[in-house]
Amino acid sequence: MGKKIKKEVEPPPKDVFDTLSIESKKAATVVLMLNSPEEEVLAKACDAIYKFASKGDENKVTLLNLGAVEPLFKLISHEDPIVRKNATMAFGIMASNSDVKKLLRELDVTNSLIARLVPEEDVIIHEFASLCLARMAVEYTSKVQIFEQGGLEPLIRLLSSPDPDVKKNSVECIYRLVQEFNDLHVEALAVVANCLEDVDTMQLIQQTGGLKKLLSFAETSTIPDIQKNAAKAISKAAYDSENRKILHEQEVEKCLINLLGTDNDGVKTAVSQAISAMCENLASKDAFGIQGIPQLVQLLSSDNEEVKEAAAMALANLTTANPGNASSVAEAEGIEPLINVLSAKRDGAVANAAIVLTNMATQEPLRLSIQSHGIMNAIGEPLQSTNSQVQSKAVLTVAAFGCDADARTELRNAGGLEPLVKLLHSRNEEVRRNACWAAVVCASDELTAVELCRLGALDILEEINLSMGRRNHFSERALDKLLDNNLSQKYSQMGYLSFSNIITDSFYDYGQVKPGVKLLSLEELSTQELNDRRAVILVNIKPPEVAITVEEKLQDLVYGRAVNLSPSSSFRKSSKEKTSAVVSPVDEKQESSGRPSSLSKGSTREKGSRKGKGKKEEEKPKEEEEFQIAPKIQEEVTLEKLPWLPPFDFILLDYIKDASKTILPLATTKEQVVALAQFVAGNMGGPIEKDKLHDFSWELHISEIKFEQKCNVIPIGKIKKGTFYHRALLFKVIADRIGIGCTLVRGEYTRAWNEVKLVDDSPQGITGLLLPPQVYVIDLMYQPGCLMKQGSAEADHYKLI
Repeated sequence: MGKKIKKEVEPPPKDVFDTLSIESKKAATVVLMLNSPEEEVLAKACDAIYKFASKGDENKVTLLNLGAVEPLFKLISHEDPIVRKNATMAFGIMASNSDVKKLLRELDVTNSLIARLVPEEDVIIHEFASLCLARMAVEYTSKVQIFEQGGLEPLIRLLSSPDPDVKKNSVECIYRLVQEFNDLHVEALAVVANCLEDVDTMQLIQQTGGLKKLLSFAETSTIPDIQKNAAKAISKAAYDSENRKILHEQEVEKCLINLLGTDNDGVKTAVSQAISAMCENLASKDAFGIQGIPQLVQLLSSDNEEVKEAAAMALANLTTANPGNASSVAEAEGIEPLINVLSAKRDGAVANAAIVLTNMATQEPLRLSIQSHGIMNAIGEPLQSTNSQVQSKAVLTVAAFGCDADARTELRNAGGLEPLVKLLHSRNEEVRRNACWAAVVCASDELTAVELCRLGALDILEEINLSMGRRNHFSERALDKLLDNNLSQKYSQMGYLSFSNIITDSFYDYGQVKPGVKLLSLEELSTQELNDRRAVILVNIKPPEVAITVEEKLQDLVYGRAVNLSPSSSFRKSSKEKTSAVVSPVDEKQESSGRPSSLSKGSTREKGSRKGKGKKEEEKPKEEEEFQIAPKIQEEVTLEKLPWLPPFDFILLDYIKDASKTILPLATTKEQVVALAQFVAGNMGGPIEKDKLHDFSWELHISEIKFEQKCNVIPIGKIKKGTFYHRALLFKVIADRIGIGCTLVRGEYTRAWNEVKLVDDSPQGITGLLLPPQVYVIDLMYQPGCLMKQGSAEADHYKLI
């Protein structure tokens, strides 16, 4: 055997031989030594056999013929740890021979080998005992023995061993237990799932062809639990980036797509989750799109809520940063099912459906298509959820679709702004930040901005922005956007309108409001009883549409004429008053068109148009029928309270027309500014001497207008004696309409002023020099048109005195 073995015996008693040194180069001699009662001889003999058997298969056969297997089998359970270790090493190395394995099965060695897998044993024993079991597990009979004798549990435990050889042997043994042994498949696949989480193990399984067999097995199996556990194994493995690459190389996508068609909810759920996990790999995300998305869309309509949630999650991951997959969802007719899922019972399903719709909204055609399905109505319920994940995703959906004016209108009408405002209060940072972003988007038009302010969004955002811990970039932007699209609120609260803040119709100057005080709406202010506080100044040149009387509406219904009498087409001062015809400003001075205003006139005209007595008699019953149904029609068309509309300012309209004709043609901005200042002053009482300002009885004039209008809100065009804040407002209104940039600034008491930017002339003797623009304050009271440089003593004096 090429190995000399020396045996040294401790000094014996007088009746015992002295120590003998035994050397042998023959295998038979060493095999005989396996029966020695002395531990040191046994340890060295086992070590010699291990080394001899390692040299080749012929040596293993030699040892088998010499009867080495039986004594080695006994020694793997020896009480001495060194003997036990060396015997296990020899036993493990010999088990690679098929004849040896046959004898091992006859000896029923698996129980003893499994006993060597306990944590107390040496790692070397673990390595060779698991190696021997892995080699025996090739045979069906041995698989049964290993499983029945409880070998699976210690093998699973060894997967966490720090020794790579132990781990390798354990994985190999478990894998072999899986092959075509149906009773073990379900449990073994659960074990394989744990194995696949480790990158090294995954690579080993791939290299041995095990991964390909696993995927093929999952596809061909008809047992749902096997398919489900295979999908779970893939899910666990896919959480590692290297594993995802390996799975993609093995075309795992095809396997999962095929499994989606299985008629089992548990399998569908597990497969959808596996697809979600694989979506981290971009190539896999594309591979799933063509065939996988239509199947996932179908699962959205499943009666099983868990399936629905898993499918929505897979679609959310597939469509994230992937426009192609987002389009595929629409092509698979997934919009309506996704909107339906927004009312699902499981929060995860709702949140993921919202993510998919948000991902799709990045493409305008898809966004418009989704909007046509009523997304803003459907998102109202998720906005009221108590789940922070649902809240967060729902407000992002609002932000994604709120860029469209029609969508904002739909959200307003559906009552979606109120829960959105409540979410600004959320203690969850993500929800609060996303809600602020949605507020930024929704505040893009005046109507929505005003409604958000009415619901308290302004106060909440101000509170958030005062907190260092809660403030965020979106909360600051939301506050600015809200005010920029609600200039009445901004001017009352901030006392400032910038060059970019363009005053439009229905703007009103209420005066300065204290922090935390809500600004009443224009309608609310208009319906208040007359009071002695300052008048609210209104800017409005938007004409009401022509309205028709109830009698005329009756005629049209009786005689089949189609006339639209929508609430927006009528205007009246009070809902208690009878609706009367209102003409447009252009036709104000013209007489009525002569259209019949009563039913009797209409019926006379109608009868007069008929020809022949016979015809007249024939139609008489029909005529009577018409009059019989008239009361019913009258009842149907009785107008409900129509929405309040602000009064039209004819005078302001004339001001703007005159300014456009006389001021716009002037050559320079400076000339236009001066001319406009003089125009404003001339229409509001003219220049006032500083020492006679107290004699300028503008307060009485304003009170007279309020009394005449029987309203605290008065159109700015009515004011013929205006002080600083009236003139500054009128200057800004006209300037904005004709394209002159200016600010509007509120000062103390009744002070207000405008600022413009003008470029000074080049210094004398220098041509072609471009100077930066300078800011000037415009005098509208004392010397209308005088320009005072910002920061000068003259400008400061104008603002204060």
